[in-house]
Amino acid sequence: MRLISETVSMINIDIVIPVLNQLSFTKMCLDGLLRLKNIGGNIVVVDNGSTDGTAELLMTLTEVTFIRNTHNRGVAAAWNQGVMAGRAEWVILLNNDVLLPDGWIDSLIGFAIDKNMDIVSPAIREGEYNYDIVEYSRQFTQKMESVTRQGVADGICFAVRREVFNKIGMFDEKFRIGQFEDTDFFRRALGAGFRLGTTGRSFIHHFGSITQKAFGLSCVKQTYEKENRAYFREKWQLTRWKRFWERRWIKLWDLIWSINERIRFGHSLKERLINGRLRYY
Repeated sequence: MRLISETVSMINIDIVIPVLNQLSFTKMCLDGLLRLKNIGGNIVVVDNGSTDGTAELLMTLTEVTFIRNTHNRGVAAAWNQGVMAGRAEWVILLNNDVLLPDGWIDSLIGFAIDKNMDIVSPAIREGEYNYDIVEYSRQFTQKMESVTRQGVADGICFAVRREVFNKIGMFDEKFRIGQFEDTDFFRRALGAGFRLGTTGRSFIHHFGSITQKAFGLSCVKQTYEKENRAYFREKWQLTRWKRFWERRWIKLWDLIWSINERIRFGHSLKERLINGRLRYY
């Protein structure tokens, strides 16, 4: 692991965060990132028309590349703006409603290098934050460092080798506001032969849909989800029958992964606290 850590320290990494209001979450996320000393690339925050003081805060942070949109252009457009603002070998796309323990980037990119992956996500616990993330993350990654889910990544946080963008293009901005732009991108990447994976070596906490809810609340009529779903189905020619089997195949693999991980290690790569009970996915 020491060799991987030294290799990661020499790699430039851009981090892209789209935001719309939710100032307290953005401050918390940036506090975690600004503790890091070896990113080597840019922290790019794309503000989609915040009105709660977010823009004023970001303008004071010299360590952050700030892109301001006068209106809500949506997640896909914000991601594209952020990706194009940097040149690093790796780009991490990140929600603002996350808590980030030390070492999560080194472990995430180290896993990608070690396993020759092109798009990678960390393990994620969602919901109420009622635990010590430093200690929980340490124990979790010790138990789960060997656990990998092949072929899947998560739009909450994912690192992309820039070569992927060069080959398959950027995020599809026809997906308005938010929903399906990440799924579409992962599908295109898999079709182009790139390798995706989620690892137990890296862990973050996600409060849960804060970014998506904020982006949606700016719409007078929240029809974008139905429109995006219809566009996604048309783009990938997903008939009712294909959707039926695809959904069941995904749910089956999620169930197999979560049960196997829980039995062997006491955790799963996706956990969520619901009504005081920790669920495994």
